[in-house]
Amino acid sequence: MADVVRRSGPVVLRRGSVPRTTTDQRLLDRRQPTDWLHADPWRVMRIQSEFVEGFGALAELGPAISVFGSARSRVGDQAYAMGVEVGRLLAEAGYAVITGGGPGTMEAANKGAYLGGSTSVGLGIELPFEAGLNEYVDLGVNFRYFFARKTMFLKYSHGFIVLPGGFGTLDELFEAVTLAQTHKVTQFPVVLMGTAYWKGLLDWLRSSVLEAGMIGEEDIDRLVVTDLPEEAVAAIQAHEDQPNGTIRAERPE
Repeated sequence: MADVVRRSGPVVLRRGSVPRTTTDQRLLDRRQPTDWLHADPWRVMRIQSEFVEGFGALAELGPAISVFGSARSRVGDQAYAMGVEVGRLLAEAGYAVITGGGPGTMEAANKGAYLGGSTSVGLGIELPFEAGLNEYVDLGVNFRYFFARKTMFLKYSHGFIVLPGGFGTLDELFEAVTLAQTHKVTQFPVVLMGTAYWKGLLDWLRSSVLEAGMIGEEDIDRLVVTDLPEEAVAAIQAHEDQPNGTIRAERPE
């Protein structure tokens, strides 16, 4: 088994030197000595620096779409192939592609963007077993805090395309639809790829959540579901062509 590697700026840590906890975990841990009274104000400076770095790196990115999906997908999987094709078609439509920068579906979408000649962005996160940014990332930013990273996904994306994934993918999906529902973001398309994969979730939303009055019909209707990469990209473009949407991206020369 390969050694676990952790990178922090110019510092590389392996084996026993890799911390057993992450920065997020230490921030949220309430079972710590009273020195948190003195340490937490300084953590604010580190959090601030993450926002400054992220804003600075992405401010001139241009139109971009975030693609989410499982880190566990492998080359040869249907989800991986869809990710490559989605990334390529988005690039050809003039969009940069933003992913979490890791392996699996994230790597696939970054690879597609690379093949399509667009900017391939990876927003990584500090994890106990870090894989690092995949080789197709042109512009990468590593974050310690999930909330800073999530802000970058939302601030610099014109929409989300969500491929099959686990808890992390579901987290990003539901955060996006919640912010749209509460009008924190507007005109924000969300496309789900893989009709068979998402069918159970959508059936549950309609049969349990909607029938109980917990959400409205429009909350589900904002989700576009397809198996075809070209339909996913077309849905993004159609949404941006709406009167209240943002200006559709043009393909770069």
